[in-house]
Amino acid sequence: MLKTRVFNATSVSVLAGLALALAVPVGAQTTLPPVSIGAGMRSSFVHTEPDGPVDGTDEFLLDSIRLYVSGSVTENIKIMFNTEYNGPQNNVDVLDAAAQIAFSPKFNVWFGRFLPPSDRANLYGPYYANHWAVYTDGVQDGYPFIFQGRANGAMYWGQFGKVKVSGGAFDGSTLTGDDTLLAAGRVQVDFWDAEGGYYLNGTYYGDKNLLAIGAAGQMQGQDKSAYSVDFLMERKLGGGAAGTIEAEWAKYDKLGGYSSNYGTDDGGYVLGSYLFPKMSGPGQWELLGKFAKARFREGLTLLNLDHDQKTTEINVNYVIKQFNARLMMFYLDTRFDAVRTNFKRFGVGLQLQM
Repeated sequence: MLKTRVFNATSVSVLAGLALALAVPVGAQTTLPPVSIGAGMRSSFVHTEPDGPVDGTDEFLLDSIRLYVSGSVTENIKIMFNTEYNGPQNNVDVLDAAAQIAFSPKFNVWFGRFLPPSDRANLYGPYYANHWAVYTDGVQDGYPFIFQGRANGAMYWGQFGKVKVSGGAFDGSTLTGDDTLLAAGRVQVDFWDAEGGYYLNGTYYGDKNLLAIGAAGQMQGQDKSAYSVDFLMERKLGGGAAGTIEAEWAKYDKLGGYSSNYGTDDGGYVLGSYLFPKMSGPGQWELLGKFAKARFREGLTLLNLDHDQKTTEINVNYVIKQFNARLMMFYLDTRFDAVRTNFKRFGVGLQLQM
């Protein structure tokens, strides 16, 4: 009897659904625009060894989990909504939430929260960087942000062949505590292949021959500014191999920087990598090295002594499917000439995206 009752209830539900569908006029049926959903994760094992008598530490870290959602409202209007798990605080925050209006490649307007015009390092983020230990050198992406390089505001950007420009205004109170609007702009010139779109990469794993120079700046009021110049060159070398050189110089003058205890923070880095030709197995090996030097000046108190930071990073990476699947073995040596303790760090990181 129980089986009979379940069958009868199901039959009634199906018939009712068919009747409702037949009752709806054909003209009232609509097709929803496609929605794209993706995800990414970064996890690592890290050993940290400070100089001196302090014991080293070993950690298994869930560095990041991201959920990507985007969809079209009309042919020219899209919505982008991304979230990220914040490992140290064990919570989930809004990464991007933006309305994207595209009239043409030359005229795009974004509103909401997103990456403002800034250096290449901010516009590629950790998932599209060429190396593992991003944003640890005192130079890369020291611009002020709410969360993971993002800001609330409005922006125009346009692609004019091999020249890309962007500019916008952003909420100052959530970035620096000053309610004066923050202005941001960037211009980039590609001398070989063009980089399409607003976001950038730290490498193209040999898919492009690239020679790009970019300059960015941000300003808040009359006395707060930050600016940078970045460079990326990549050449295909045959057999799937590629050579890459990336460099940047930046200065954060009372705006952003790596430490709120200092008025100015400036420095630069050079990164070089070689992607070996494809051999047996699913992926390719890559050897990478990076050296950076940053200077911290104008300390707010007598205890905030002027000092320099030197950072050396070496990666041995196994690239399975470019940014969607890669295993990255890293060594980081960070040295200070005052104030802070030197330390070494090594480990292995795994990144997956879908």
